[in-house]
Amino acid sequence: MTRRVVITGIGAITPIGSGREGLWTGLRRGASAGRPITRFDPAPFRSKIAAEIDDFDPLDYMDKKKARRLDLFSQLSVAAGRQALEDADLSPSDVDPAVRRAAVYLGSALGGTAFGEAQHERFLEKGARAVDPTLALAVFGGAGATNIAMEFGLKGPVLGNANSCASGAMAIGEAFRLIGTGGADVALAGGTEAPLAPLSFGAFSLIRAMSTRNDSPGEASRPFDRDRDGFLMSEGAAVFVLESLERAEARGAQPYVEILGYGATNDAYHMTAPLPSAEEAAQAMRLALDEANLAPDEVDYLNAHATSTPLGDRAEVLAIHKVFGEHAKRMPVSGTKGLHGHALGASGAIEVAITALALDRGWLPPTANLEDPDPACWLTYVPAKGSNATTDIAVTNSFGFGGINASLALSRWWGA
Repeated sequence: MTRRVVITGIGAITPIGSGREGLWTGLRRGASAGRPITRFDPAPFRSKIAAEIDDFDPLDYMDKKKARRLDLFSQLSVAAGRQALEDADLSPSDVDPAVRRAAVYLGSALGGTAFGEAQHERFLEKGARAVDPTLALAVFGGAGATNIAMEFGLKGPVLGNANSCASGAMAIGEAFRLIGTGGADVALAGGTEAPLAPLSFGAFSLIRAMSTRNDSPGEASRPFDRDRDGFLMSEGAAVFVLESLERAEARGAQPYVEILGYGATNDAYHMTAPLPSAEEAAQAMRLALDEANLAPDEVDYLNAHATSTPLGDRAEVLAIHKVFGEHAKRMPVSGTKGLHGHALGASGAIEVAITALALDRGWLPPTANLEDPDPACWLTYVPAKGSNATTDIAVTNSFGFGGINASLALSRWWGA
């Protein structure tokens, strides 16, 4: 890494609010987006609740022709990308070669599979002629990234990864590395997910990964709580403009945060269960801190993956204690999925947005629905109403199926 990398634009479409300010307002409001599913009939499944986005209109971000051609997964990608560019004050028609050669790195666990489900139903009911001809172009994992590139004319490298629930965080980390080593000056990076369709949703219900607190969906996602029973599936996207510091300074951009380090490992243990020792999750955090030249006791806040699953939360807490030791008794920790749910591959990106805004604005979000902390998940949690705090350094974690672990270290922007 020879160059410093900063975030200068934030785009977000989430169940608690959209855009930089909408997301922030939703965090400060503190109300969970959990509710009974309306997109399809969830009767066959144990879990019947989710966090849906109510107010997304693709025509706010693209014309009718483009909206008809794209499925929701790609619509969310393009919309969040447009927000990020506008927030960074970069025009899609910018003739600057650095913008034209911008990279697009985007993560999604499931890509366009929900759209594929709908087309399969058409095929079974009415035959091949009823299938949308865009199907083959919508379901592959790189569709979100390539549609961003085409929408804004970005001709740098494009990467769409499908690294489960770590996808968005890894896309940001890999884009950070690309810019830091001189492979690009600008990148759009983040995650997107549109999984709320019967088979995609039902697959997670069948393996008992999701909460069955169907009578109180607003309290279903309760990270670290003694009574947690699984995650609350959601949808959404978050995309960022990453730039080399030199470029951001040259054009007078005001960064939100600087990305200091990135670490990624694999448990090599089990497709769904975390490694009992949590050693590789801990190693991902250590690698991020090492790249950032930070000691563990220099971290002021940790945004946890915290899905509200019994095994996952416990393993993450163990990993945190392995890395931070005595400092874990003082370091504020929170998990925000109790508010916005778990948008699979987009979650890590949404939580990077939350962490960046928390550092920038001096307020740490709480862990929603944490009423009775599990004794096996002992940490220093942000108070229930959040905490006003000038926080300089944060780590955010994302862990996924297949034992994939990713951590990012961020710093509040205090100038070059």
